[in-house]
Amino acid sequence: MQVRRYKARVLQDVTTPGPVRLRRMGPGVVVGVNMTKIAIYPGSFDPVTYGHLDIVKRALKIFDKVIVAVAHNAEKEPLFDVPERVELLRRSLKGLKRAEVDDFEGLVVNYVKRKKANVVIRGLRMISDFEYEFQMALTNRKLCSSVETIFMMPSESYSYLSSKLIKEAAALGANIKAFVPVFVAKAVKEKLG
Repeated sequence: MQVRRYKARVLQDVTTPGPVRLRRMGPGVVVGVNMTKIAIYPGSFDPVTYGHLDIVKRALKIFDKVIVAVAHNAEKEPLFDVPERVELLRRSLKGLKRAEVDDFEGLVVNYVKRKKANVVIRGLRMISDFEYEFQMALTNRKLCSSVETIFMMPSESYSYLSSKLIKEAAALGANIKAFVPVFVAKAVKEKLG
C-alpha cells in the first residue's frame, strides 16, 4: 500500500477575504477553507472615543479583520442614531483597511455567527467594568459555546474614558477634542446645541 502525503498550500482567493488553506480530502477532491481570523467589536459607540479606536488598533494586531458593530439598543437613549454612529465610526477608522463598520439588531452571538466569526472583543477600562462584562461573556458562552470573548484594555491614557462621561462633559461646555476625533467633537456639540 502506498501512502501519499500532500502539503497544504496557502493562497489568496479573490472571492473570500484572507488566506485560504487547500486540503486534499481524497482522490480528486480539494476543499478550500477560509482561514481569516475575524473578530467582532460590538457596542453602542455613542459617540466613538479614542479609547474605542485604541481597542480596534490593538485587536488588528491579533486578527485579520475587525468588524466594529453598532448595536441597536432600544433601552438606551442615544445622542446619535445608528446611521450617524456608523458614519462617525467609518470616518474615524478610515485609515484602518482591515477594520469594517456595520450595525446589528438582536443577540451579538447570532451576529457573530452570521459574520462567520467566533470572537467578540470587549474593552475593559476599569475593574468596575469587569463584573458586567464577565456576566455578559458567560451568558454569550451559554447561548453559543463556539463564540469566545476576549477582553482588551485600552492604553492607560484612555482607561478612564466612557462615551457617557464625554457626553456629560460636552453638555457642560467642556472641550472634548482630547477624547474624540475633531469631527466627532463637532458633531456632539451640534447635537447638544
